Amino acid sequence: MGYLKLKNGTLITPFRYIRGGTVVMQDGLIVGVHERDVDVPGAVERDVEGRYVAPGFIDIHVHGGGGHDFMDGTDTAFLKIAELHAQYGTTSLVPTTLTAEKEDLLKTLDNYERANQQNRQGANFLGIHLEGPYFALSQRGAQDPRYIRNPNPAEYEEILAYSSSIARWSAAPELNGAISFGRRLREKGILAAIAHTDAVYEDVLEAYENGYTLATHLYSAMSGVTRRNAFRYAGAIESALLLDMDVEIITDGIHLPPPLLKLVYKIKGADRTALITDAMRAAGMPEGDSILGSLTNGLPVLVEDGVAKLPDRSSFAGSIATANQLVRNMVQLADVSLLDAVRMASTTPARIMSVDSRKGSLVAGKDADVVVFDENITIDTTIVGGNIVYSKAQVAHTI
Repeated sequence: MGYLKLKNGTLITPFRYIRGGTVVMQDGLIVGVHERDVDVPGAVERDVEGRYVAPGFIDIHVHGGGGHDFMDGTDTAFLKIAELHAQYGTTSLVPTTLTAEKEDLLKTLDNYERANQQNRQGANFLGIHLEGPYFALSQRGAQDPRYIRNPNPAEYEEILAYSSSIARWSAAPELNGAISFGRRLREKGILAAIAHTDAVYEDVLEAYENGYTLATHLYSAMSGVTRRNAFRYAGAIESALLLDMDVEIITDGIHLPPPLLKLVYKIKGADRTALITDAMRAAGMPEGDSILGSLTNGLPVLVEDGVAKLPDRSSFAGSIATANQLVRNMVQLADVSLLDAVRMASTTPARIMSVDSRKGSLVAGKDADVVVFDENITIDTTIVGGNIVYSKAQVAHTI
């Protein structure tokens, strides 16, 4: 593969801007990050005209987009979702399931492994995120209550043995068996996260000591301060903020209002906060009726006001956000610097998923996953593994 050169860009590193900089890529890797234009004989050259050049966005919690869900039971769904989110700057993502029967989870793992071999035109995959089915029924949110249950060693051991593609698993730590489950995930090198939980501080602390290092979509389907027999208890939210635990937040501007975005940033900072879409199939689609989960046994939802809701409007049912919106909202709604907003969408999620040795920053030797965007975080170009998978100019020319 020849050289690809982006020149005249405002490069975003984890620590500074490089104005008038150049990024050179070859054979799927970044081979040079320069503070000026450099001569690269034979390179395919693109003048980005002062636009921002950043590491590609890494979405570690996403269910779908473009009319598809990862639990649709098809390889095509995986590929189309990856292509849709690449248009909005995502270069890596973690396909996420919903609470379901074991057989559906195993089928989704099969689909993932086949699609992963075929994926050339979209964001690359970092492994599967099993969200559930081990949740607190009282904090189910839009998770189907028919499939919620306690951790069962016979079941999860079968799933763990079935596939090596599981990268993370979310569970409620207060359930019977959840602590030993967390230890087992840690033994397997799988990221354990607390989610859909009514845990109090003592539960979360024990979970943290036994492998749970991430809070899934902080504030959403998660206990806050409660009173029991007149005594107050810190909930999962306060516990995650207090402990040295990583958190992920849905920054679609709806799930969390600006004051909570600012609070999380103030307490956890850019190095412990990952931005996620938690997007369902309606991302990138018109508003109206949709389905959360698979087309065969998913939950009907209503997409309005820029978010998916249960039909009775009692709960949100996933976002329709894209990664560039996450970054834009942190800047515009939470008064976060662009430097830190990009870090929360790239460097931090890369570390959380243990891929920071090869992804998440503009550094020579890392994967050539790069995104180019303007001051409004509108995506101009998305590059995955050195290949241009989306170009606004090409789309405009086609139209």
